[in-house]
Amino acid sequence: MGEAAGGHYSERLHVPLRWWVQAIMLLATLWLAFVVAMPAWAAFAATAALLASVGGLLLWVGSAVVRVADGELRAGPASIPVALLGEPEALDPEATRRVHGVEADARAYLLTRPYLKRAVRVPVLDPQDPTPYWLLSTRRPQRLAAAIDGARRAGVDSP
Repeated sequence: MGEAAGGHYSERLHVPLRWWVQAIMLLATLWLAFVVAMPAWAAFAATAALLASVGGLLLWVGSAVVRVADGELRAGPASIPVALLGEPEALDPEATRRVHGVEADARAYLLTRPYLKRAVRVPVLDPQDPTPYWLLSTRRPQRLAAAIDGARRAGVDSP
């Protein structure tokens, strides 16, 4: 995961362990409140349903993948050929906050996660695409930017 050699990169944007621990603590608190207020079987059933829902939500949020391979950038369900991209920019937490906030363009494609404070902004050069850039959350912005740039250059250098 995270290899950038030869323009290849792959990263799953899984939720941090802290979120799982907090979810378990919340569910334990709710279970305790349910046990006091209702029959035990109902408390266990309600807590099990909540556990399945919260677990499914955390797995779904953390299932997004950013990948550079085969001349293509994939981010979640979207993909674009790297030949249609400009030079990627690795952003620090402050620049990410600005680009995601006050400097945001509503037409941009975003694959962001609140638990990841750094990102990469990649301009889209396709004149037929109204999307000005992609903003992608990542744990390794320099590696992702290097992989995109390497894939772009490999596409330009090949016949």
